[in-house]
Amino acid sequence: MNMFEGADYFDVESLLSEEEVLIRNSVREFVSKEIIPVIETHYRNGTFPIELVPKMAELGLLGITFPEKYSCANLNYVSYGLINQELERGDSGIRSFVSVQSSLVMYPIFVFGSDEQKNKWLPLLGKGEKIGCFGLTEPDYGSNPGGMLTKAEKVDGGFHLNGAKMWITNGTIADVAVVWAKLGGAVRGFLVEKEFKGFSAPEMKGKHSLRASVTSELIFDNVFIPEENLLPKTEGLKNALMCLNQARYSIAWGVVGSMMTCYDTALSYAKTRIQFSKPIAAYQLTQDKLVYMISEITKAQLLNLQLGRLKDKGNAKHYQVSLAKRNNCEKALEMAHISREILGANGITDEYPVMRHAANLESVKTYEGTHEMHTLIIGENITGISAFE
Repeated sequence: MNMFEGADYFDVESLLSEEEVLIRNSVREFVSKEIIPVIETHYRNGTFPIELVPKMAELGLLGITFPEKYSCANLNYVSYGLINQELERGDSGIRSFVSVQSSLVMYPIFVFGSDEQKNKWLPLLGKGEKIGCFGLTEPDYGSNPGGMLTKAEKVDGGFHLNGAKMWITNGTIADVAVVWAKLGGAVRGFLVEKEFKGFSAPEMKGKHSLRASVTSELIFDNVFIPEENLLPKTEGLKNALMCLNQARYSIAWGVVGSMMTCYDTALSYAKTRIQFSKPIAAYQLTQDKLVYMISEITKAQLLNLQLGRLKDKGNAKHYQVSLAKRNNCEKALEMAHISREILGANGITDEYPVMRHAANLESVKTYEGTHEMHTLIIGENITGISAFE
């Protein structure tokens, strides 16, 4: 099997360390051997390839930025970005699993949890022995999470939790949910374990996007949460948004993997598809599309790398993450559509990955902050004026 080469028009690889290249290549090979051969079947059947979880854990892909004492790899954020990039070449659903486990479950436990919570959960999640999910979005509150209706009430020995969450990746298969709820008017984080009475997580069906990913509702019917399952360092909605910022970072990198496979598919097809006695790559209109694609890939790669370097120095700002997520998701979806155009009718078949990526990217552009929300985040930063209300 030949190694997928990716697209690297500006020799971005020369800006990576040897370790970063090695990590990227190991995940690139894993995707080619383990994900690509099975993903179309899972997508068609609407199933998540859960058999890949222990394999990804063995590679060290879960929670890679956390310390080794928690059975994690303690790698940098550029490496984490490259991992997400390669996984999304396989499928957005696989990248989403790793992103949620690492950025939305392990991260809040690591940052806001007690030592006991960190020692209990992080090794289990890092080794893939437990699966987590993140409960913030509600049926009526997506872009405005501060309006959440889910509430916790203090009782003897803990809390009673009531409410519901929606569009929750990994929810049905999760062993623990990081759930955000209002306690006395303040948003706090809770660890809700799957066996808690009154907690259910039915899977949402009928999706045309992210079909190889588990998407669920979370329902809390007077669920008793022990005192020790409150994330003690949470003190408001800003903590939940910090977690989203981590996930947005992984998405910004991830969609470049979708860009690369759509571009690679379109370029290969255009060079071999003969119309009017020559390959369609010989026509100016096709070349214009391919040049646009490689240009946007290159911009996104450089954007991500600088963002990753800033993040590794502790200097990345939330609005910089928003810019990367906003730009890269928009361009990735555009490129999936352009790739489908180049492939013509063949582009709608699962012989090629393009239509699957296009459908997935419709969701990826929306979740963890819509295009419009990221526009307003950046707009507020550059003008000093909030336009959210």
